[in-house]
Formats: sequence, C-alpha cells, structure tokens
Amino acid sequence: MSQGLVTASYIVAAVLFILSLGGLSKQESAKAGNWYGVAGMTIALLATIFNPEVTGVGWIILAMVIGAVIGIRFALKVEMTEMPELIAILHSFVGLAAMLVGFNTYIDHEALSGAMLNIHNTEVFLGVFIGAVTFTGSIVAFGKLRGSISSKALQLPHRHKLNLLAVLVSLLLLIWFVQVEGSTFALLVMTLIALAFGWHLVASIGGADMPVVISMLNSYSGWAAAAAGFMLSNDLLIVTGALVGSSGAILSYIMCKAMNRSFISVIAGGFGADESAGQGGDEEQGDHVEVSADDVADMLKNSSSVIITPGYGMAVAQAQYPVAELVSKLQAAGVNVRFGIHPVAGRLPGHMNVLLAEAKVPYDIVLEMDEINEDFSDTDTVLVIGANDTVNPSAAEDPASPIAGMPVLEVWKAQQVVVFKRSMSTGYAGVQNPLFFRDNSTMLFGDAKDSVDSILKAL
Repeated sequence: MSQGLVTASYIVAAVLFILSLGGLSKQESAKAGNWYGVAGMTIALLATIFNPEVTGVGWIILAMVIGAVIGIRFALKVEMTEMPELIAILHSFVGLAAMLVGFNTYIDHEALSGAMLNIHNTEVFLGVFIGAVTFTGSIVAFGKLRGSISSKALQLPHRHKLNLLAVLVSLLLLIWFVQVEGSTFALLVMTLIALAFGWHLVASIGGADMPVVISMLNSYSGWAAAAAGFMLSNDLLIVTGALVGSSGAILSYIMCKAMNRSFISVIAGGFGADESAGQGGDEEQGDHVEVSADDVADMLKNSSSVIITPGYGMAVAQAQYPVAELVSKLQAAGVNVRFGIHPVAGRLPGHMNVLLAEAKVPYDIVLEMDEINEDFSDTDTVLVIGANDTVNPSAAEDPASPIAGMPVLEVWKAQQVVVFKRSMSTGYAGVQNPLFFRDNSTMLFGDAKDSVDSILKAL
C-alpha cells in the first residue's frame, strides 16, 4: 500500500469517526453511528498494518488476535449493569498504552537535536503524564463502580494543595527534562507523581458525580491517545484522540450543567466544593408506607397519566422488559405513559436510554428531565423504579445536603408516587431520601423485575 493510499484511508476513517459521533448523539441514529465507527476503525487498522513504514506486522497481528479473543470473551460475558465498569477499565488500558508508548519513544528514537529534540521530549513527558493520570484514575473509577472502593469522596487534609503541588512539581520536572535533554530520573519521578495524582483526583470525587467522572476519563483517554499519536507521528491517532478528548470534555460539561455542578470542581477532585455540605446523614426521617403489587395495580387502573422514572436499580434487576410490557398494557387501556430520564441516571451517560431501547420502548415517550419536569404536578401516578438520588427532594430543598443544587426529577409533585426498592437503604451518594416519607409516597419492596411482573398479573 502506497503512502498516499494510507493517507487517503486515514482521511476516510476520520470522516467516519465524525459521522459516528454525530450518529451516537441521537437514539434513532445510534445504531448507524456504531456501524460508522466500526467501518472507520476497520479501515484505520488495515491502513496502519499495510503502511510501508510499519514493520513487525506478524507481531502486530498476533497481538490483535490475542486482544480480540480476550475482548470478545469479556464483552459476551459482561452484563448491562457492568458496562460502566468495563468502560472504566478500558480507559485504563488506553492510559497504560500511552505510558508504554511514551517510554518506548523515549528509549528508542531517531537522532534529534535542537528544537526538534525539545519538542520530542515535551511530547514524551506530556504523553506519559496524561497516560499515567488516566491509568490510575480509571482504576479507581472501576473500583468505585465495582464496589471494591468506597463511593464516598476521599477527604485528605489539604487535598487541593496536594493536587496543586503535584502539578507544579511535574511542571518543574518537565522543564528539567527538556533542559538536560531527557533526564531518566525526571521522567520516572514524574510518572510516580502522575500515578498518585490520577488516583487521588478520582478518589476525591463522590459517588453522585461518578457518571461525570466516566465521561471525564473518556476525555482523558482521548487526549492520551492523541499524545501517543504525536509520539508515533500518526496523524489519524492524533485526530481520533482529539475527537474523543473534545467530545468527552463537552459531554462532561453538559452533564455538570445538568447537575448544577462546577466543571472545574469535578475535574479537580471537588475543588471549591463546600466541605460542610458533605456531612449528610443516612438516618430515616419519618415513617414510610408499604404497599403491595395489587395496590399499585389498582392505582394504575385509576390513573389517566403515568410517568416512570427509572434508575440503576432497574438495570440491576433487568426489569426493562416487564416495564416495557407494562407500558404497552397501560397504553392499550388509554393511559398516557411516559418516561422521565435524569441525565445521570445509572452509572454512565445514556444508561437508561440504552436499556429502554433494548426493550423496544418507543423513543417518543422517553423524555429528558428538562422536557418532563413541569408535567409532574399534572400526573396521577409516578413509578420510581430503582432510582434514588435523581429523585431526592433534598437537592432542591436542603442547602446542607451533599447533593444540594443538583437538578432532580420533581416526582414528589405528582398525586401519588410509588417507589420500587429492595430496602430503605440510601442511594449511591450515601444520602437519605425524604421522598420515601412523604404523605403521597408509598414503598413497594422487592426485586424490581418481580414487582413489575406481579403488577402485570394483577392488571
């Protein structure tokens, strides 16, 4: 394959990646967006493998086969509820790859001098730094999502000063690394600092902000890939990394806006957050009323409008299929049924939308929070299925709450609210929900899938 054909292939692949991002922005075109991405990556891989400047093709293909076997095996086994964890661990691999590329480029490169050597050393240093931060940050995010690490924000003394010190010391090491034409000691010390910095940065972010962290790490992995592209002189890797990095940053910003969170605060490990606001208790705030599936069925029979607000609990129970059947049955009875989706429902952006699309729920009744919040006051019954923090009135009414200011689905304004939960435990943010104790709220305990199945039988 000629170099001109390789360049043309890279341009086509880059266009397909852009079309993929455009397609993934809407549910109706998401499937096409996925295929654009697959086609672009296939073209990119083939062009890279057959690039006349690439050597050791046999080793590359062997590595790809091993990676494909491992990837396919895990992809087939992973549950939808585990997708956020899978994404986090994949981000860590991108960071690790950038680190390895940086060290390899540092050890083995063509003879350089003057400005070109300075540029090369800067590329290596920044690539390793971004890769190291992405690697350990993603590992911590994986641990928090997996439950092996506490979802609560780590509150080390002077933690913001420690973060600032890590950045300043790394900057000084960069200057030293460039001036002495590649000091191994400076590179190794920076790597250790960056690994600790990435770990602390994500550990300092609370569970309520984890969906933002996932999109933020997606952005980091993109910039890590772009840095690797500079070190490898691969234009497509630079373009692809920049696309992923910028789109991840934009998504993080949109989600922070939807949560009334400061973008800088989240990416800086909670910098500027009110320390006293994180002391919310998890004690019960009154008496709750328990109902049966038959009671809920009667409520739905007497309702003309119903809104369903799903959360991570629906994903865990895999209740999306009976929920879709419930919607069909209610619609057949003339009930106006819609879904209210919070921007951070679940553990990653779009989690609930994917589940509902998987169950063939019509797109036109799946509405975002801003589109449906005003309608709760005119709604007869709201079914809160596995959601917690995203429907917590404390966010709007309690300035001392850890989630104060976060826009939520105002389900408590409906005539009656039924909360599907396994127990009275707090949500992922560790904050008690006063919704459970309101006069117009009732609790239906048990597995969400079993509960919905029981309601279907009663209907």
